[in-house]
Amino acid sequence: MDSHEQLTNGLKKGAIVAISSAPFGILFGAIAVDNGFSITEAALMSGLVYGGASQLVGIELFGHHVAAWVIVLSILAVNFRHILYSAALTPVLGRYPHVQRWLAFFLLVDPQFAETVKREDSCKPATFRWYFAMGAVVWVSWILTTVIGAFFGRMIGDPKALGIDVLLPIYFLGLTMGFRSRHNFIPVMLAGAIGSVAAFHIVGSPWHISVGAALGILVAAILPPPKMHEEPDVSEIEREAM
Repeated sequence: MDSHEQLTNGLKKGAIVAISSAPFGILFGAIAVDNGFSITEAALMSGLVYGGASQLVGIELFGHHVAAWVIVLSILAVNFRHILYSAALTPVLGRYPHVQRWLAFFLLVDPQFAETVKREDSCKPATFRWYFAMGAVVWVSWILTTVIGAFFGRMIGDPKALGIDVLLPIYFLGLTMGFRSRHNFIPVMLAGAIGSVAAFHIVGSPWHISVGAALGILVAAILPPPKMHEEPDVSEIEREAM
């Protein structure tokens, strides 16, 4: 693909993600004002933190006047998966110059990771032009939908009473199922799910996210890797031909 096609494709991918993630941005904005944030403060948090799940956890803890160190550790637990994302994308992000690489790290959220992996798997290089085009659209839309949710948040009332809070788990489930064709998907997914549910009841939220992720990684490391296609033995083929 030439530069124009990379830019266009990145913008299209970003637009699709922006539309699908709009309810979460609106949900965060509504919850933010419900916990005492102003519209400006909610928009700044979305623009600077830029992490849907961690923002929702953080805003709830802010509303309950929890100690700052607890909030930081809780957000770290939720965002632990981003360490895994950056490690998995080392072959991709390592191709970018340093400045572009740091910008790519900032834009590395869940859909950005998923689409980048899918693009590389389809033998299409995830160039920085493509990566940034997609990420910028999602980032801007996240801020805009946060403002919309914050502006109309008082009209919504309690988002949980309307069942809007279930949107985030459904969204993550959709991202996970996008990798269902990968090797050892079922055992790794089940290990992560069981570990997360067990940890939720034992140690509570948000630590169950990191525990589930760690257990999934452990199972993935123990299970055998996918079998590589073996090259045919040339001498054996020649003997059969004689």
